[in-house]
Amino acid sequence: MAMALPSTFLSEDQFSCSICLEVFNNPVSTPCGHSFCQACISSYWDGGRRGGGGGTKFYQCPLCKESFPKRPELHINRTLKEITEQFKQMANARILTDRRAGGVEDPNSHPHHHYHSALCLPQRPGEMPESVFAEMITRFQRLQTPEMPYAALPHSSDPHPQSPSPVNAYPPFQAQNNEHHYPPPPYSPPRRYSLSGPSDSSPSLPLCPVHLRGLEFFCRTDNACICGVCVETAEHRGHNVIPIKREWHIKKSQLGIAEVELKDLICERERKVEEIHSSLREIQAAAERETEGTVCVFSKLISNVERRQAEVLEVIETTWRAAERRAQSLLRELEEEIAELKKRSTALSQLALSEDCVYFLKMFPALSSPQQAKDWSSVSVASELTSGVILKTVNQMMERFQEEIRKLPEVCQRSLSDQSVPRPNPKTRRVQEYAANITFDPNTAHSRIIISVDGKQVHCGDRHQPVPDNPERFDRVVCVLARQGFNSGRHYWEPALCSELYHAAVFQVEVGGKTDWDLGVARWSVNRKGKITVSPAHGYWFISLRDQTDYAFRTEPSTNLTVNLRPSRIGIYVDCDKGLLSFYNVEARVLIYTFTDNFSDTIHPFFSPCTNKSGKNEAPLIICPVEMTE
Repeated sequence: MAMALPSTFLSEDQFSCSICLEVFNNPVSTPCGHSFCQACISSYWDGGRRGGGGGTKFYQCPLCKESFPKRPELHINRTLKEITEQFKQMANARILTDRRAGGVEDPNSHPHHHYHSALCLPQRPGEMPESVFAEMITRFQRLQTPEMPYAALPHSSDPHPQSPSPVNAYPPFQAQNNEHHYPPPPYSPPRRYSLSGPSDSSPSLPLCPVHLRGLEFFCRTDNACICGVCVETAEHRGHNVIPIKREWHIKKSQLGIAEVELKDLICERERKVEEIHSSLREIQAAAERETEGTVCVFSKLISNVERRQAEVLEVIETTWRAAERRAQSLLRELEEEIAELKKRSTALSQLALSEDCVYFLKMFPALSSPQQAKDWSSVSVASELTSGVILKTVNQMMERFQEEIRKLPEVCQRSLSDQSVPRPNPKTRRVQEYAANITFDPNTAHSRIIISVDGKQVHCGDRHQPVPDNPERFDRVVCVLARQGFNSGRHYWEPALCSELYHAAVFQVEVGGKTDWDLGVARWSVNRKGKITVSPAHGYWFISLRDQTDYAFRTEPSTNLTVNLRPSRIGIYVDCDKGLLSFYNVEARVLIYTFTDNFSDTIHPFFSPCTNKSGKNEAPLIICPVEMTE
């Protein structure tokens, strides 16, 4: 499976360190992008060639003279090192091949001639495939920077001209025209990529458990590491097989990309964490402002109430003082009249006892004439205070005030919910057109269930009705199913809540005047006779309200639900294909609860108005039409 290499490849000068002019040994790259042998650049900087004056020390690149205030931390450039090693091995491989073939080396020939002749001639069995070396060239090109100096092309008078020149194929690279040429140091035996089996497996590679050869290849088809002998077997013949080192570098590059993506995800989430912390701080500051403002308002209200109390008490005091003054005036007048009448009465008594007839006759006319007395029959002391009108007025006013005060927390909660409700999605009107038309099925209703003529209202009566005991009817649980069943289809309701839901059945129910109810869906095949276990495992999926405040989804045991705003209309959404069941507060546009399951059978809407034991649960359940949102 020998493969011909292209005649345009890189020369040794392109793999040479610009300090020692030798092929790279443990190449490292500076921050400016230039590459040197690790020992060369370290010696260069250790030898004091750092630049700077006046006590200021910094480190310079020997090529572009870019300065670094702090000595850069250099790491081995693994990709460049491997390319360089492959270059050395290929060059030596070619030289050894020529010698084994009986060729005589010209002592006057330039050492570079061996490199270029090895790279320019067609590939022989055991040498690197064209695709591998081409990929290495591409990677090496990415490592170079525009500042990298390259010398001119070899002169036409060179004793060993190279034709065609490799630099013509790759314009960014030019062979260095160094004045000093040194023979390459002795290299380790080359590693050859061969599909017929490696001639010298790398000792660092694990051995194939079957052929005891180094695992030098990777089968992409089977995602397995294999040896050269495995490649020729029927098990891997025709598979996508590449050298394991190449696959390793590819996977490492992919790993680097994945690492960058992970770092981006981490940074994004760290920003989100900071955003949440910032939002929390803002909310805390807002809560403190709201608390301070609310306390201030209530303090003012309390102060105002105290002032009004003082004013009302003053009115009572003024009214009482006025009544007291009038009474004192009348009492004084009455006392004066009483004194005058007593004086006249005494005079008459003395006159009656007198024996002097002359005196008697003289005084009689004055004492016997009628007394001019005031008529006191219509005089009284009265006041509005005796009717309790002020206290009655205060009580009425305070009742209205307390009623408004009791509503304050709910009004505040509703205001917050209104602020958080998103705007309706423009797509929702199209989905709303699939709203389901639900009616109750009388054949399934318990005997105490009473259904309206239009099949849209249901409530629990006081007595059992004479209805046939058919198999579909519930005989113990006060409930009823809808006529309509669903196992697929598109139906929709309430826009802002479910704008992206399809293949669903939806409806909404009026529950505002009730203290107890059950709403959800049930399989058509559920048990309807006797005691019933209600849970998703038994074909029932519904939420319940008990005692006007306790909400729960009926699982085993029940899942308690927190409902801040009491709903007066419940929306029920069922996605049969996705196994999704959701309950919504329609007015507040708030999700109450979502449950996912597998609806393997046809499901029907399930309703229970519950009994009226408390005397407050007589209101019906009403299936409401879905209003279209513009």
